[in-house]
Amino acid sequence: MTAVDPRRAAWAYLSQVVQGPCAPLNELVEAVGIEEAARAVRERDLPPVLQRRTEARRHIDTSTRDLELVARRGGRLVTPDDAEWPAWRMLGFAGIDVTRDKDGAAPLALWVLGEGSVTELTERAVAVVGTRAASSYGSTVTAEIVGELATQGFAIVSGGAFGIDGAAHRAALAVGGVSIAVLACGIERAYPTSHEKLLHTVASTGLVVSEYGPGVTPAKYKFLARNRLVAALSDAVLVVEAGWRSGARNTVKWGRRLGRPTLAVPGSVHSVASTGCHQMIRDGEARLVTRASEVIDEAGPLRLPVSGVEDGGRASDALVGDQLLVYEALPARGSRGPRELSEASGVPIDGVRGVLPLLELSGLIGSDETGWFRVRKRNR
Repeated sequence: MTAVDPRRAAWAYLSQVVQGPCAPLNELVEAVGIEEAARAVRERDLPPVLQRRTEARRHIDTSTRDLELVARRGGRLVTPDDAEWPAWRMLGFAGIDVTRDKDGAAPLALWVLGEGSVTELTERAVAVVGTRAASSYGSTVTAEIVGELATQGFAIVSGGAFGIDGAAHRAALAVGGVSIAVLACGIERAYPTSHEKLLHTVASTGLVVSEYGPGVTPAKYKFLARNRLVAALSDAVLVVEAGWRSGARNTVKWGRRLGRPTLAVPGSVHSVASTGCHQMIRDGEARLVTRASEVIDEAGPLRLPVSGVEDGGRASDALVGDQLLVYEALPARGSRGPRELSEASGVPIDGVRGVLPLLELSGLIGSDETGWFRVRKRNR
């Protein structure tokens, strides 16, 4: 039996204990480190909110077995310790109030099948989702749009389900493109079982991803939580067909909350399969698109509002929300750390840490060993 790195074992252990999004655990790991967090869970040295969440499985540690099982399948556990962790993709979760939506937390870690880097393969990606009961129209439109997106270098992210999901994966594979399937169960099992061959092919050229460890079975609430990862790993969310109560609308909700463009393809006014798309377009939840070029126009590259500041204007003119609050909390001269910025701006520490990299990418701020500081216009 190969020795397992203690840190990686701790990530695997906690992944199985909570099985899904858990903001309090994320906060504990960030505060004390992954190994100390694992110890605290085992010994019940926890605040009440985490004791309730971890009590049922804290005594079960299958980390060594799970890591070896996934390794035999050609997979791995990807954690925030790893270079391929999609940190940029996870920034959107910093803006979600997890006290009101417990499923709005970033994943603790990701179990992955496939040789490619998660960060590299999701550098340009579009989520394509829709009804399981796809019509011939929906399947055809999916194939047309996805085929063009894949040839343009976009990875296609979907949930591996029947209908539009499966059509999207197959269309990307058909043109030699990359596809990423995000599951609501352990990656060692195919769900649905009839998609075993499809998911194997997806993993051979792209990735099969899940925040749920080996042995975890699918459930309705896990699919809803899974949808946030489909949106998070993408530059935009595209719905081809969706009924009135389609789960695809849940993915659109997550896309909007994570700051991703949300798009929908219209169908016949007589088609029940497109009523959800039509309602989202009507309500302004999704932008109407009909071809791949329109999806690409909306999907990227991702830009911050500050890129539109004209010469002569103030750097902060185009900032909104937490971005503006954090930027204004920076002193005219000197620097501040994240904790000081949180106190000065009123933005929670997690929100500050999510905003700072965005402001740095925009060229407005920089950092050194003393903290974060404003970049003067003449230096940008």
